[in-house]
Formats: sequence, structure tokens, C-alpha cells
Amino acid sequence: MAENGARKIRLGMVGGGKGAFIGYVHRVASRIDGDYDLVAGALSSRPEVARESGKNLGLAEDRIYTSYEEMARAEAAREDGIEAVSIVTPNHMHFGPAKAFLEAGIHVICDKPITATLEDARKLLEIQPKNGAKFLLTHNYTGYPLVRQAREMVASGALGNIRVVQVEYPQDWLTEPVEQSGNAPGAEWRTDPSRSGAGGAIGDIGTHAYNLARFVTGLKTEAVAADLTAFVPDRKLDDNVHIMLRFEGGARGMLWASQVAPGNENGLQLRVYGDKGGLEWRQDNPNYMWFTEFGKPKQLLTRGGSISVPPAASMNIRIPSGHPEGYLEAFATLYSQFASVIRGDGAEYEALLPSMADGVEGMQFITASVQSSNNESRWTRLSEV
Repeated sequence: MAENGARKIRLGMVGGGKGAFIGYVHRVASRIDGDYDLVAGALSSRPEVARESGKNLGLAEDRIYTSYEEMARAEAAREDGIEAVSIVTPNHMHFGPAKAFLEAGIHVICDKPITATLEDARKLLEIQPKNGAKFLLTHNYTGYPLVRQAREMVASGALGNIRVVQVEYPQDWLTEPVEQSGNAPGAEWRTDPSRSGAGGAIGDIGTHAYNLARFVTGLKTEAVAADLTAFVPDRKLDDNVHIMLRFEGGARGMLWASQVAPGNENGLQLRVYGDKGGLEWRQDNPNYMWFTEFGKPKQLLTRGGSISVPPAASMNIRIPSGHPEGYLEAFATLYSQFASVIRGDGAEYEALLPSMADGVEGMQFITASVQSSNNESRWTRLSEV
């Protein structure tokens, strides 16, 4: 049983085998609230690694698969087959598994971006899932309590009419051409257009920054003017991104994503300013958020502290104030609330969970930005890509 006494969801995984960072993160997140049992997997495209990884995770031998196609067919036919699957492969291997499992009537939890191309994202949106199978896109930063509080404060009018949105996500791990060494598999596929798609840093972390801004503000993007650069010689995809955004209603935004910014480890931060006040939040200190009403002193809001915490923020606060919750717990919030949706008692969560439509918009954002950058950074409408 889960921590809340509900039944556990039988979970499978595609990708995430031995040595894969994001697969480990998804497995831990699925276990934090006890909502899932990992019972099957096609954990690698290399059969020997798939078998070894499944064995290491304690999977039954007959539920260790060497292809996602075989896994979808076999698990859909079992009376005790998986109810949901986590897809934690490189971008170019999102579409095939997602399609196969949705058509088999198995709920899908997919790492972002949703696919490698906008065309595939739109094809996925057209699928009619068997038995009403649902889809979750793991933009995990939407699971932080104070991010959800920020969303509710913006929606309530606490900031007034939004004027300016600034979001950034700098890292430094690709400052050197580590993908050319052969010792950094994550860097290797992220800088390879055949596996990552048309976007490098913009697809890997820029989509997170974009989704965070959209989630909190609720603003709809009209157009982007983008400058995508590959600073490292011979790198095929962008490692630094500057983008201006125009939102419906007149608000303006700026997005910076970089993987060549020395001194930055995982510096996601968001600033939102309206005509009545502003908010500032950083992912590396996620239990605190600054709120300033114009003309008044800044207020430090804390997760679960003395502020009046709205329902959207209090969902899945696991420990008392003063004890930090972070990255894994934010991931776990998405997993736990999706489990409630699967069981049929999580209707209140659905609007908060990143959807297939969010994934398609993320691909529109990437595509429009790439087109803009290739066209002297001219303004490009998302609706026209």
C-alpha cells in the first residue's frame, strides 16, 4: 500500500538502465510516497545491459525485456501487467514507446521534451489512447510547493497585471567538448541532432525554463526572437540560448539558458513583475520566495511557514517547515498526484500536472526559436510553426 493507504500502481520503465542518471531519479521519485511498484522494464537498447539492469533492480526474469515493443505487447496481455510506464530514454526514443503504450491502454509518464520533433509531438496528440490511458510529462519544477504558490498568487491578482517575466537556467557542464571524449554519455546524445532533435541546450534545459514561466504566469506566448549559439567548436547543437518573448496581453519576457556558463551548476530561477508587485524564486533554494508589493518592504515567503499556504502549494508538503524539500520531492509530487489520477480520485490535480498539450507547446517553442535564430533572430509566431 502507498503511504496514504491507497493501492500501489504497477510500473514499468523504458530506458534508465545501468549508469543512467534520469532513470534513477524517476525510480526514486516513484518510491518516495510509496505509490508505485516497479515490476517490469526494457531498460536499455543493448540487450546485455537491459538484462543486467533488470536483474540489479530485482525484476522477475520474464519481465526483463530487450525492446519496448515486446514489453508493451506482453504487459498488456498479462492480468497483472503494468498500469503505467516511465519513458526515460533520449529524446528521439520518446515517440515510439509513448505511442505503443498508450495504444496498449497503459498510462505514460514521459521525460521532457515530449519528442524530438514537433511533427512527432503532434502525431502523439492525435492518438486515441486505449481505455482512456493518460499522459504525464515530467516538468518536475512545477511540483515545488512555492512554484505552485507563485502560480496561485499570479492568478489571484496579487501581482496585478503581469508586465515582465525573466527566467534563466544556466549550467557549466558543457563548457568543454566533453561529448568528444566518449566518457560523458549524457553529453554525447544531448549534442547529437539525430538523438536530441534540433535543439541542444534549448531542448534540454530551455524547455524547463519556458515551461516554468508559462506554468506560473499562465501567459500565452505569441512570438519569440531567438539567438541560439554553439560556442564550443564543432558542437552541432546550441549550448547557449538568448530569447525574447512576447505574450498575449502585452507582457514581455526574456529567457536565457546556457550550458557553458562557468560557476553555474543548475541555476534555474524565475522573476515575475506586475503593476502591483513582483516574485523571485530560485531552484537551488526552493523553499524560499521573495514577494514585493510595490512601495512596501520585500517579504520572504517560506514553504509551509507563517504565510497562508493555498491548496495548490500545500499538496504533498511532506515535512514541517524548516526542513527543506527539493528536487526529488518535486518529482515525487508529480508521480504521486498522477497515481491519484490513475486511480480515479485525483481530478483536482489534473490542471497542475504537465500534459501532452504542454509537451506539444514545448516543441512549438523549440521549433519557433530555431527558426528565428536561423533567420537573423526575427520574431517568429508559435502559431505559424
